[in-house]
Amino acid sequence: MSPQLKEVENQALLLPVTDREILVQVLVHSLDNAPLTDIDEAWIQEAEKRYRDFKDGTTQGIPGDRIFADLRRELGWQS
Repeated sequence: MSPQLKEVENQALLLPVTDREILVQVLVHSLDNAPLTDIDEAWIQEAEKRYRDFKDGTTQGIPGDRIFADLRRELGWQS
């Protein structure tokens, strides 16, 4: 974290809660217009390809309950 960013953080934490909420909204909204990275673009292309394959019947979906059961088993969680 740069010294400038640390200073902004320190100053922001001194603000009242409602002002911090507004600041968060402004900052998050500013990200909506940020350009996509190469990684973002690659994930979008991959998601669109997977969706097309699913819609075309090239691949089949896996039921959510099966996915979550597999994840719980892999993570060692008990149901």
